[in-house]
Amino acid sequence: MLAHFIRSLYRLALLSLILLVGCASEPPLVSKSAAVPAGVDLSGRWVIRSDLSNQTVRMEGGQDRLIPKSRPQRSRRQRSASGTSVQVFLEFGKLLKITQTGFGMFISYDRSIVEEYTFGENRLVSIGPIKAFRVSGWEGNAFVVETADDTRTTLFESWHLASDDTVLVRDLRMSKGEEESLKMRQVFDRQ
Repeated sequence: MLAHFIRSLYRLALLSLILLVGCASEPPLVSKSAAVPAGVDLSGRWVIRSDLSNQTVRMEGGQDRLIPKSRPQRSRRQRSASGTSVQVFLEFGKLLKITQTGFGMFISYDRSIVEEYTFGENRLVSIGPIKAFRVSGWEGNAFVVETADDTRTTLFESWHLASDDTVLVRDLRMSKGEEESLKMRQVFDRQ
C-alpha cells in the first residue's frame, strides 16, 4: 500500500514538473539600471540629420523599406494591423524634444506624441487593448527601452550621445527569437 502511494506521488510530481516546463514562457525582460550615469544627459532639442533624409529599414519578410524623415505620424491603430502588437509602441519623428529628470525620460516626437519612461521600470504597459511588458533604464551610457508583446516579439530601443554630446544616436531593433523584422539607426543633431 505504501509503495503504491509513493509511486502515485512520484507520478503526480513528474506530471506537475512536465506541465510546468511545458507552460513556461520565455524568461522575462531583464531589468535595467535606474541610476543615471554621471555626466549623461540626453535632454535637448534634436533634429534628424539632413544627410539621412531617407532611412532604409528591414521589415518583416526581409523587405527593405524607406522611411522619409518627414513621414507623417500614422495612428497607433494602423500600426497594430501588421500582426505584432509591439509595433504600436514604435514612434518616429524628425524633431525630438527630450527632457531627462532624475527618475525618468520624456521624449516628444514632432510635438505631437510624448513617450514617458521611468528609469528602472519593469511593468505591464498598455495602449487601449494592447498590452506589453516593458523595461527601461541604463546600460552603460545608453538609455535602453525593451518592450515585449504576447507574441514574444521584442522592440529594442537604445539612445546614446556621440561627438561631444552634439549628436544623439537611436538604434532600433524588432525581433522574435533570432529573427529580426526591423533594424535601424537614426542620427540626430542638437538644435
